Amino acid sequence: MQARFANRVEAGRELAERLRPYEHRPDVIVLALPRGGVPVGYEVARALDVPLDIFLVRKLGVPGQPELAMGALASGGTVVLNHSVIQALGIPREAIDRVADEERRELARREEAYRGRRPAVDVADRTVILVDDGVATGSSMRAAVAALRRRGPARIVVAIPVAPRETCEELRREADDVVCLDTPDPFYAVGLAYRDFTQTSDDDVRRLLEDATVPAVTGAGTGTASASAERTVTIEAAGVALAGDLVVPPNARGVVLFAHGSGSSRHSPRNRHVAAELHDGGLGTLLLDLLTEDEEAVDIHTAHLRFDIPLLAERLTGAIDWLAQEPTTRDLPLGLFGASTGAAAALTAAAARPERVGAVVSRGGRPDLAGDALPRVRAPTLLIVGGLDYPVIALNQEALARLRCEKELVIVPGATHLFEEPGTLDEVARLAREWFQRRLRR
Repeated sequence: MQARFANRVEAGRELAERLRPYEHRPDVIVLALPRGGVPVGYEVARALDVPLDIFLVRKLGVPGQPELAMGALASGGTVVLNHSVIQALGIPREAIDRVADEERRELARREEAYRGRRPAVDVADRTVILVDDGVATGSSMRAAVAALRRRGPARIVVAIPVAPRETCEELRREADDVVCLDTPDPFYAVGLAYRDFTQTSDDDVRRLLEDATVPAVTGAGTGTASASAERTVTIEAAGVALAGDLVVPPNARGVVLFAHGSGSSRHSPRNRHVAAELHDGGLGTLLLDLLTEDEEAVDIHTAHLRFDIPLLAERLTGAIDWLAQEPTTRDLPLGLFGASTGAAAALTAAAARPERVGAVVSRGGRPDLAGDALPRVRAPTLLIVGGLDYPVIALNQEALARLRCEKELVIVPGATHLFEEPGTLDEVARLAREWFQRRLRR
């Protein structure tokens, strides 16, 4: 096994060349596994001009056999257990909890040591490039992928300079993509792929994180509504407390309530991109989580609540009623913006509150799931679909035929379902802004 790379810096730069399709994309973030993965991830993030953060994984060793993993603990407190090992060895729950508590304290110590008070970047609805300096068995990387899945990213890409071929194949079954520069055969150790494999220190990790350029995920416009104008609110709707982020620019001409899609949240960079464009057009926004934290944790595994349109629509209707009482928005015309399954919830809520909702926009939505509510929608409705999202185009055409209101279907050429292609999300934001500006009048 010959050394392929001079050091981690060279490995990171070479890895970045293979990841060029992700360059300058506002939905992409690089997460590096400390410590050795951070110098590699730093070079990748800098070359692609995307944010860099860390993602810590601590092995949960079997009591008395710490080298044997019975699971892993990841950043944010997510625990992934290897139930086959636990059952085979008969490990009691209290022993698992004891080891997890010890590793949780160590993980918290390292998080604080590396990141300080800087908050972790939200990965919901984003493309995550997960980077290490190499993997052997891949156990830590698989645990990282499993833990990240629970946070609802749009896509997980594992990017590593070196690994055994069989490990890469195993990772491909769990990640959305695997980019590996070298798969030597025979494989002996990650360090043998480097001429300089000096250990990365805690100080190195801190310095690289501080030096990393972290571009903000902003809208297409100039940002009339500053971050200080955003207010976190709690809305009681249908018996639950929902968290939302409310922005009302000075002299707002209307307010738009966002219904997020399947597996997403109010932190969705795509919806925030659209929201920023609406702010520049003099429109307020309320980005709302339609599920509680506990419900989201369950729904990551079952995916049943995100398709419960009556439930989502009921909560969205509650938010509409809240906006009608909120002093800063009660006199403003209201629009609804729905993505994916959120579009069906928005249309159902619009049918339930025809006197309140003045316009609806759907991005890559499933309006067909609104069913019998479609003919009862009175608000002018714009359906936006990617030109390459063929199944969803057909579903939107069916829904369009059932709508009895002012309606329009716009297909954005060259766009796939998530509008990840350059310029396509900007076009969605422009279309939404113009639709709401023309139809939300006092």
